[in-house]
Amino acid sequence: MRRARAAATSLLAGLCALTGLAGPAALPAAAAPAPTTLYLVTLEGPGTTGSHGSAPAALRRLQLEHRQDRVLAAVGSPTPVYRWTTALDGVAVPLTPRQADELRGDPRVALVEANTVRPVASSGNSADASGVPLTGHRRGGAGTVIGIVDTGIWPESPVFAALPGLGRAPARFHGACESGEGWSADTCNGKVVGARWFVDGFGADRLRSTASLSPRDEDGHGSEMASIAAGDAGTTVEVRDQRLGRYGGVAPQARLAVYKACWTAPDPADDGCATADLVTAIDQATRDGVDVLNLSVGGPSQLDTVERALLGAAEADVVVVGAAGNRTGRAYAAHPAPWVTTVGSTTGVVRRGRVVAGDLRLTGAMAATHSIGPARLVRGADVAAPDATRAQARVCSPGSLDAGRVRGAIVLCERGAIGRVDKSAAVLTADGAGMVLLNRTGRDVAADFHSVPTVHLDAHDAAALRRWAARHPDTQVALRPVGVSRPPARVTAWSPTGDPTSATLKPDLVAPGSGLLGAVPPSVRDTRWDFVSGSSAATAYTSGTAALLRAAHRSWSAPVVRSALATSAVPLAGDPTALRAGAGRVRPHPAARAGVAYDVAPGDYRAWLDGRLPSDRLNVPSLLLRGDQDLAHRTITNTGHRPLYFSSHAYGFARHTVSVTPAAVRLAPGESVRFTVHVARGSGAQPADDGWVSWRGGNGSRSRIPVLISR
Repeated sequence: MRRARAAATSLLAGLCALTGLAGPAALPAAAAPAPTTLYLVTLEGPGTTGSHGSAPAALRRLQLEHRQDRVLAAVGSPTPVYRWTTALDGVAVPLTPRQADELRGDPRVALVEANTVRPVASSGNSADASGVPLTGHRRGGAGTVIGIVDTGIWPESPVFAALPGLGRAPARFHGACESGEGWSADTCNGKVVGARWFVDGFGADRLRSTASLSPRDEDGHGSEMASIAAGDAGTTVEVRDQRLGRYGGVAPQARLAVYKACWTAPDPADDGCATADLVTAIDQATRDGVDVLNLSVGGPSQLDTVERALLGAAEADVVVVGAAGNRTGRAYAAHPAPWVTTVGSTTGVVRRGRVVAGDLRLTGAMAATHSIGPARLVRGADVAAPDATRAQARVCSPGSLDAGRVRGAIVLCERGAIGRVDKSAAVLTADGAGMVLLNRTGRDVAADFHSVPTVHLDAHDAAALRRWAARHPDTQVALRPVGVSRPPARVTAWSPTGDPTSATLKPDLVAPGSGLLGAVPPSVRDTRWDFVSGSSAATAYTSGTAALLRAAHRSWSAPVVRSALATSAVPLAGDPTALRAGAGRVRPHPAARAGVAYDVAPGDYRAWLDGRLPSDRLNVPSLLLRGDQDLAHRTITNTGHRPLYFSSHAYGFARHTVSVTPAAVRLAPGESVRFTVHVARGSGAQPADDGWVSWRGGNGSRSRIPVLISR
């Protein structure tokens, strides 16, 4: 479909020239076409993945396209930019507002939405950046393909090399490697097994001049997500002659299929992913046969066209993992659909460093692995260059420091005005030996890759160092790395909550999403590594874990994998609410012992969407009881290889009495049983409450799901 409209316009002009007829410019002003906008039009019913019958898939696609043409004929037969026939039945098509309204009234049409642009789900805040390479696993994920819908990939990174240890080739993947600018069809290798790009929704005329019309990544976000999910194990991380350890994605033997649907614009504020391109990428990834689909892109908390496309992927037995987004204002978690594993973010480990000044010891974040000093300590404001102001030097703006007074010193630089790493670059330019980065407010600190060794202090310790420096003007200080801190994981401030009035409990779980290290193109960072924070990173981490489960349990369906991710999740410190943490933090090493699974029968997701199946009977691994609802049902299945007894337990509720029947069951391998959760409500209005329902197996396994009792 790419360039279809341009080709049609050229053909029309040629016909006009041959016949001597006037072109569109000769038409009366009254006949000029009305302006159009790109709309996403979804027809009622599923794409080929959700339909059943004996006809070949190719024939069913033709039937859907013929139906699409009949629907569009009712509004003048506009030419589609994209057609979707696999994950859903629909088109992206330019329409006038009147045509869009007419289609909304057509009983054959389920949804009409204007094309919009969404940002990737990075927070833009690498607070608590770890400075610690992701080590993942040495093995795992062999035979699976993770589809990454994002900004593309930088294939030259060593984490995407086709190593001999990748294991078995994927069985069901049949994708392709599309060529483009700076990308030939043979760029793919045994690691990157597919690559495609989609730009017609965003618009090629809106791209930054450095953007590549190809799967090549010029933003860095897609490469980071791919490396976190499935970067090769054992890759050495070396930044400015410092070896920081060895890298490995969560599922290092998984293969990658890249679907570039997110683009860079001249103004970074306009960067993002057009929904028409996203839906097309999802539809193509579903047809290609990926095993896990990673969508590190947020969105509204409603069942829109993107969610319907993800339903088609789920109906094709794809494990769909989506980012909850990064909270701005009062926005709820994105991807509210029950067929998506929606992921929020938690904090992680942090590499620490210490400022040593006499008997003063102040600890902050530090990525450098070697010490500096003792050396003179100078305040940036006191060593301003002749043509710079004290205010500029205080925050160490580029060119603001006097090299004659900075040479060999450690510089105090205030946070603010410019990027953190730009400050250390200014210190290096002035021949400084190191930097102490000082917060004026807040506790968030980051172990960035700086140009000189740097310790980043929070506001409390920064104030202490300022006072000490004022009392000791001729002091010398040293910067010392002190290893890695592993504080208890907590939900990050930017991770959004779920909607308590929704039909489903979101997010499903949380994962490390603060300051994860990933590979980036050298055009983004000359270090070829960078930190990323946000639910996008947590989503990639979870997608890698899903690939581990798919590879280890070939017989498990996508709903069973989604269930295992949730039921094996780890509780968080401080016991956050289910609307903040879902089932808890994803377990980096999925439990080997069998437990129970919450499977979803084929067709149940669509029956729920169509209103034919109530939420309390949709067998997802969570429960949300609203209003006066006092019971709900779920079904568990023994995923083990031998008969086991399982006992139930409801706990953690502060304001309600919750019970489970039956209390205990014996299940043969593959056998299922339905259970009921009862809530005893007191008289009058009851406050919200949450807790857990757990099934413990005779082999020691424990499978728990969160339960939210909403007002």
